[in-house]
Amino acid sequence: MKKGSQPTFEETAGRYIENAQLRWNIGHATRTIRDKRQLVVQELDDWEELREAGRQIKQKVMNSLDRYLLQLEKSVIKAGGVVHWATDAEDANRIITKLIKEKKETDVVKVKSITTDEIRLNRALENEGIHALETDLAELIVQLAGDEPSHILVPAIHKNRAEIRELFKDKLNLKELSDEPADLAEAARLYLRKNFLKANVGISGGNFAIAETGTVAVVESEGNGRMCTTLPEALITVLGIEKIVPEWKDLEVFMQLLPRSSTAERMNPYNTFWTGITEGDGPQEFHLVLLDNGRTNVLADETGRQTLHCIRCSACLNVCPVYERTGGHAYHSVYPGPIGAILTPQLRGLDDKSAASLPYASSLCGACYEVCPVKINIPEVLLHLRNRVVLHRKKEGGFRQKTDPVHLAMKFLARAFAKKSRYERLQKMGRTAQWFYEKDGAISNLPGELSKWTSIRDVKPVPDKTFREWWRER
Repeated sequence: MKKGSQPTFEETAGRYIENAQLRWNIGHATRTIRDKRQLVVQELDDWEELREAGRQIKQKVMNSLDRYLLQLEKSVIKAGGVVHWATDAEDANRIITKLIKEKKETDVVKVKSITTDEIRLNRALENEGIHALETDLAELIVQLAGDEPSHILVPAIHKNRAEIRELFKDKLNLKELSDEPADLAEAARLYLRKNFLKANVGISGGNFAIAETGTVAVVESEGNGRMCTTLPEALITVLGIEKIVPEWKDLEVFMQLLPRSSTAERMNPYNTFWTGITEGDGPQEFHLVLLDNGRTNVLADETGRQTLHCIRCSACLNVCPVYERTGGHAYHSVYPGPIGAILTPQLRGLDDKSAASLPYASSLCGACYEVCPVKINIPEVLLHLRNRVVLHRKKEGGFRQKTDPVHLAMKFLARAFAKKSRYERLQKMGRTAQWFYEKDGAISNLPGELSKWTSIRDVKPVPDKTFREWWRER
């Protein structure tokens, strides 16, 4: 897809906000997850110390990423695996397709992996006559529906049980099926089981890779990940280069932070670790594809590089008032929500108008920063990227300071606020001008662009007397 060919967030958010069923589905799910998260987080007296430890480990990796990548490569090769370096999505897809064709396979099973969604792996394989079956329940729902994921942790969060039941009845050829979660899960289990048993190639992502040992970790809740990483003859893992932790002991921190922040559990039900290959046990062929795809560009930005600390827990999505009302599809990225608003523009570049619109998909309330398990200062990065977007537009000639209304308004206010006398004159002007709009002690209908603010809320009128005037009288 060409850069900028997707709509911007502003162009599509309104349509999703108007979908009442979508808002209810997402609002109900995110509220449930964040309430449960709060309970399990409160159990730990050292939660803030754990967050800080996670931040420091991630920062340590970013400061010496080149060294840890080479150490990881050496460890994986020593354990019998093969390491491939992929510069971008096209490179990664070519490597993976070649590996599968060498096995003469046309069907593979996949563990839920946002990284493979990022490079559009399924589409690339389909173009080469290879079908990749998603085995995560939510990813399977999205795949059967011909849809796109809308949440990092729960890709089908925008669908309710009734919609899933109808989808399964149609796509899995089931005459009778209730919308009870247990029945829906059983239908998926029976459908997937036969595919697990016949698959010779499995594809996974990875939550962590340990540079010290070459071990890769996948944490999940359904058991499909373990099936994909243990039953096939060959396993291909696609890993973003930022997913490294230096030593095995570092997992102690993340195995406490991740489950509580993502699924609101004390421990993930399934934690699968593998190191290269072991004769007679599990896949006898292991390939690790290390993906850049713009990550080194992010690393080069001193403020933006903290984005690479992300462990994909989705806690920021579940507290974000913008995401809760628009859902993930409005972001036009596999990384929605606050983390997507700072990661996507850096990965895709600011020439992509859709990606460049995402730093503005935020109220800057700071809730995302408060819940982030590795303390990514998302509001700070959002403001940093907004500044970069403006500078980029000026450079490209797409931003006219002399005619841009927002810039002119900010320039006028900056001048007015710079001097006390100007500021007080502006207050008096506002007090005089508001009489036309004030009614019953409130302003409900401001003109022009300001009408967007009063369309859903009232504004208090400027008081008859300012604090300074009241103070001077006394």
